[in-house]
Formats: sequence, C-alpha cells, structure tokens
Amino acid sequence: MINRREFIVSGAAAGIALKLPVEAPNVITRRAARPLVIASGNGNRYKNGGTQTAVEKAFSMITSGSDVLDAVVAGVNIVELDPADTSVGYGGLPNADGVVQLDSCVMHGPRKQAGGVACIEGVRTPSRVALAVSQHTDHHLLVGKGAQDFARKMGFTIEDDLNTERSRNAWLEWKRRTDPLHYLDPKSRSEAEDRIRRDLAREGFYDLEHIYGTINCDAINAKGEICGVTTTSGLAWKIPGRVGDSPILGAGLYVDNDVGAAGSTGRGEANLYSCASFMIVENMRHGMHPKDAMVDACKRIQKNTIEKRLLNSRGLPKFGMSFYGLDKQGRYAGVGFYPGVGSYAVCDENGAKTLQMEPVFEGKSEE
Repeated sequence: MINRREFIVSGAAAGIALKLPVEAPNVITRRAARPLVIASGNGNRYKNGGTQTAVEKAFSMITSGSDVLDAVVAGVNIVELDPADTSVGYGGLPNADGVVQLDSCVMHGPRKQAGGVACIEGVRTPSRVALAVSQHTDHHLLVGKGAQDFARKMGFTIEDDLNTERSRNAWLEWKRRTDPLHYLDPKSRSEAEDRIRRDLAREGFYDLEHIYGTINCDAINAKGEICGVTTTSGLAWKIPGRVGDSPILGAGLYVDNDVGAAGSTGRGEANLYSCASFMIVENMRHGMHPKDAMVDACKRIQKNTIEKRLLNSRGLPKFGMSFYGLDKQGRYAGVGFYPGVGSYAVCDENGAKTLQMEPVFEGKSEE
C-alpha cells in the first residue's frame, strides 16, 4: 500500500519526467484586405478624354499607395468634368431657373472625418470642395453662397455658368413645355413635370437614369481602410435651393471603417426618410451581406412611401432608388428597385466591369 505523501511525491516526479515544451499562444493575424472600388454605373462609362474611368482611376491610385479618399475623389472628378454626363458637375442638368447647383459629400473611414457642400454654384468639382471642408474646417456641411465663398478662398476657380450647350438646350425645352403649367395645383404640377422629365429623356435630351443623376464611389485598400464620396447635380429642374440626399451623412453616403460603406442614387427625398445608407452599414455590422442589407433598406423605403402620387398601380414606388456598397471583407453589391434600370461598376485586380443592379421588385416602376 502507498500512503498519501508517497503518492504525491511520485506523481510530481512523473510529471517532471514527462514535462513537454510549452507552446506559444496562438496569434490571430488579420489577412490583408482585397483592394476594391465600387461605384454607380457612370463610374465605368465616362473618361473625359482620358484613358481611365472613375473606378479605374481610383483603383490604380489605391494600389499605388494613395489615400483611399483622395483616390475616389480623383475618380469621380473624371465624371464631374466630363460634359457628356448630365448628372454631376460641369454640364449637370440645372434647376428650374437654369442654374447648375451641385451637392457632394465625402467620408474618410480611418480618420472619422467628413465634409459636404450643397447648392454650390460655379465649381465643376464639388467633391473636391467637400474634401476641403473635411480637411480645413470643423464643420461637415457648407451651403450656397457660403460654400462658394469658401471654395474661392481655398483657391478653386469660380465660373459664371456650368451649363453646356446640351444641358442648356434640355432646360430650354423643359421650360417651354412646363410654362403653361405654372398655375396648376402642386399635385398636378408634380405629376405633369415628372411626365415631361421622362418624355424628354425618351426623346434623347438626356439619359433616363439621369433624372435623379448622381455618382457614388466607395473603396477599400489592402490595409482595410474604407472611404467614400457622392456627388450630384441633383434632381433635374429642381426648385432652386432644393437639396436631396447626396450631401447628407447617412443618406447619400455613410462609411464606418470597422464595417463598410454604402451610397445611393435615385429619389433623394425617399432616401432621406430612412437614412438608408446608415441603415445599410448598420445591417452589415450585424452580419448581413451587402446585398441583403440593401434589399432590407429598399423595403423600408417602400414601406415609408405612402403618398398615392408616388405609387404605381401595384402600390409600389413609382420612382427609382439604387444603392451601392462594400463591407470590410471586400464583399459588394448594387441593388435597385426594378429590373433593367441602372447598373453599377466594380474594379479589382481583374480590371473594371459593369454589372446589372440586383432588383428588389418585379416589373417596371410605371406599372
């Protein structure tokens, strides 16, 4: 028989004899992110006489070591400066008085910085002014004459008129058709103006998708740094002073460097009721794929759309809404209300491509 003391001593000796090397603790390292740029469809359409589209420019800068926000702003500058695009910047469709008023917003994920401008006139690249607001002021949003004065002091060229011959002719035709309607009640006037906008697009004065034209561009680099920009000339023939969702944080754009980014094009007033870009990023925070996060936001907008003038015969929104975005893992999506309306652009190590939006509802908006 072995007593208790002998048992303990013999057990300890055996333990020493069988002692194994101590292993180092496991270290979890984050895998390098996959660089990616996503934008609305015009981000892979216009080159302004150069060799690269917006997403190509942004991707080449990001993979060369440029700051992500500098890269996406440089990308959308191509579209802002191209007179062939009537939805943003120079040659953007003007307001009801024939004046081009522009809006833009930027967000820098790692730095937690944002800046925006609204109703700014005379500057072809409002995204660059929005970037300057984020870098040189303690504010997010500057508007109207104050935004223009700030731009002038920062060294931007201020022009008297940003219309091109195309945008001015489109406005003159719109004015000719709507003048007899000035004394209609607001509901009838809204319906008549919407019909005329669509008629002008079908007749080739501008692209149908540019009635609510905008460009959103978001990107992530190999370090996992996420930034975004949205810029627009807003709703064609809008009431002077009208501001949509594009320059508003959480609506036209939202970035959280720990989660992802999302931006929008389409009817800004509908988006503003839901702050849908913020909602999309929050959905992704809770584990949803970007596509599912955007579908959920679109359905929220549908639920919030209750005015009969904004609904078709099926009780669905009679307007367009599109979202674009990516998450921290590099997953991405483009989601819109209806099939065949709009596209989105992506650029990665395999080059740039244009993809069709994932539709939420069947049929057409007018049905």
